[in-house]
Amino acid sequence: MKLKSIRNITVASLLIALLGGVGVSTPASAAEITRYITLSATGTAIVVPDAVRINATVSVLGTSSKAALATAANTSAAIRRALVANKIAAKDVASQSISTYPEYTYPINQVPVLSGYRATQSFSITVRAAKTAGAVVDAIVDAGGDNVQINGASPFVLDNDRAIEIARENAVKRAKAKAVSYAKLLGVKLGRVVYLNEDSSPTGYPVYGMASKAEDSATEIDLGEQRVTVSVTVRWAL
Repeated sequence: MKLKSIRNITVASLLIALLGGVGVSTPASAAEITRYITLSATGTAIVVPDAVRINATVSVLGTSSKAALATAANTSAAIRRALVANKIAAKDVASQSISTYPEYTYPINQVPVLSGYRATQSFSITVRAAKTAGAVVDAIVDAGGDNVQINGASPFVLDNDRAIEIARENAVKRAKAKAVSYAKLLGVKLGRVVYLNEDSSPTGYPVYGMASKAEDSATEIDLGEQRVTVSVTVRWAL
């Protein structure tokens, strides 16, 4: 996972309270402090996704539910073998649904006609080496043929912890720099931190499309970049 920090972050809010006397001669609790500066700041880190989640569905039409399900099972088994050959662990392949149902055609002004029985099995596949995701898609299609559909490929970050640390560090540094600047402008000395609150919303993972594949070319998944953001509110005594 590659990380890149963003430094041009604006301060969200400023609250300066200057109440009471010139200073406090003895340490006081946060509730007793009447002179303080409160600042909110945001820090952001840019992350290149290091994994891809592929959603695929095996779909087969047969003369009976049993026949359709058997063909779907064979196709699914071929896809699993292809995944193993591409170094996808069993723990990273999960069945999402299995179904069978009759399928009809609907001629205009006529009685519906039974076309056969549809059997489906859907999979969620986690590719932990993002750069190989396109090759995994191709392997799935080669193994499943016209009986498989690729429903989507979503790049994501396996572990956000490092990105969150960088975003948090940027937010705190920015808040402190502004607090020092305001303290200097006001002719006061910045004291100890008496309050800190972190406000972060869940990071969204946008779904990225796949490049179309010609008969003689390989599928490529564009990973893009995602942002991890942390907002903090910090209060310093004066």
